[in-house]
Amino acid sequence: MGPRMSMDQDLLDCQRLMRGGSKSFFAASRVLPRPIRQSAMALYAFCRVADDAIDLIAESDKHVGALQSEAIQLLNQRLDRIYRSQPMDHPADRAFSRLVHEQALPKSLPLLLFEGFAWDASSKRYETIEALEAYAVRVAGSVGVMMAYLMGVRHPMVLASACEMGMAMQLTNIARDVGEDARAGRLYLPQAWMREAGIDPQTWLATPSYSAALATVVKRLLEHADRLYDDAELAT
Repeated sequence: MGPRMSMDQDLLDCQRLMRGGSKSFFAASRVLPRPIRQSAMALYAFCRVADDAIDLIAESDKHVGALQSEAIQLLNQRLDRIYRSQPMDHPADRAFSRLVHEQALPKSLPLLLFEGFAWDASSKRYETIEALEAYAVRVAGSVGVMMAYLMGVRHPMVLASACEMGMAMQLTNIARDVGEDARAGRLYLPQAWMREAGIDPQTWLATPSYSAALATVVKRLLEHADRLYDDAELAT
């Protein structure tokens, strides 16, 4: 198989990963110009396989510290090979390697994302909105900036807006998924806000239920996300 055919096959495999993993992302990608759409597929596919790698490690019986260390080490080694143009024999790695070299994508961006994955694997909790924003920067702001990069954006203010947009979307998702996350033993709402509303976070997580007090916390988070959306729009 020649290089061109191999590249096309890698992109088809990335497309299948995207279609199976996120129908909304796949649908949105179809409005992008073809070159950007292909880059978005490569980015999504690598982020997906990296997240899956973390999930597999999270199923082990090792204590949290070892889990975090092993997860980060595994992904760092994989990323090192990508940036040396020696990717693992996986379509997502090969496609992402071509992308990072074509777009001169800073390595700090996927590393930031990996750190967010590690925080998720350790079921990290967030005391303040600032701490939750730090998480959102990692798991979503980093992706927003990478998407901007593959669209050819390099202006610092526009990249900052892409980061804020990603953060806002992540906070919106957190607000939407409060119940689902709680049933899985996860809590992302700022715990200080919950206590201010008269909710003990640990007690609530043991038996999660809807209440007017919880609704005020979710509404507060959505209002914070709206301010980030506004800030991102004003800066562009």
